[in-house]
Amino acid sequence: MRPQASTAQTVFSGAQTFVGDYLELTKPTVVWLILMSAGVGFYMASAPLDVLVLLHAMLATALLTAGTGALNQWLEREADGKMRRTENRPLPSRRLRSGPAFVFGVVLSLSGLVYLLVAVNTLTALLGFLTWGSYLGLYTPLKSRTWLSTFVGSFPGAMPPMLGWTAARNEISIEAVVLFAILFLWQFPHFYSIAWMYREDYARAGIRMLPVVEPDGISTGRQIVWYASLLVPVSLAPVWLGMAGLVYLVAAVLLGLAYLYFGVALARAKTGADARRLLQASVFYLPLLYFFIVADRL
Repeated sequence: MRPQASTAQTVFSGAQTFVGDYLELTKPTVVWLILMSAGVGFYMASAPLDVLVLLHAMLATALLTAGTGALNQWLEREADGKMRRTENRPLPSRRLRSGPAFVFGVVLSLSGLVYLLVAVNTLTALLGFLTWGSYLGLYTPLKSRTWLSTFVGSFPGAMPPMLGWTAARNEISIEAVVLFAILFLWQFPHFYSIAWMYREDYARAGIRMLPVVEPDGISTGRQIVWYASLLVPVSLAPVWLGMAGLVYLVAAVLLGLAYLYFGVALARAKTGADARRLLQASVFYLPLLYFFIVADRL
């Protein structure tokens, strides 16, 4: 009986690994960030909250985001294999074959788009398609050609709260644009900190991030400080638009200044430790800002 039990354990373990590899292909951490941002956009647009539409929107967005992540890894499988931080992903490590991975990404993406169209509304499905197309068709190939890919990719990257807003209201308003702008500006210090930490990896893979193109870090630091500075006043716009009150105002000012502080520290010292601290600050900034804008409305 022991050999049979051992065989069963091996099969089960292999199945777990197989499922885990496909799950990793969808970039679960990114899916969570997208859903959080879309959920906040939906909630801020809702009066009252339609739970059923929210569930449809979240599930459709999760499918679309997961499919986009899978196709992104499929497109970048060769570059990922040249970087230490990504060489163990399912495709460059050859744990998964590229053909099935491509089909997997296409099926998830189309399922998400059709779901948005059928269960949510046409405007949100259209914005979802534009986000999907610009991320895979513009941002991804530009990464190996110009450092401006970060700017281009920040447009689809900032779409989730607007997707949530249009899912709830079926319209684009100034409030939705403000939520878009906050996420748009937040991305630059976040991604430039990652780019600085892994600039040697990116160089090996031929990805032309700004710290690779200009290794002295001066332009990278300038970009970080510029966008973090802009984020402070833009993050206060929900107060002037009546979306939030004093609690959010105080929180947004403190969070924005803290984010800017870590950005200035990296721009001055240009060390890996400062880049890591800025990255950690960015990871705390966004959920906390979202928490306070939702809590203030409550």
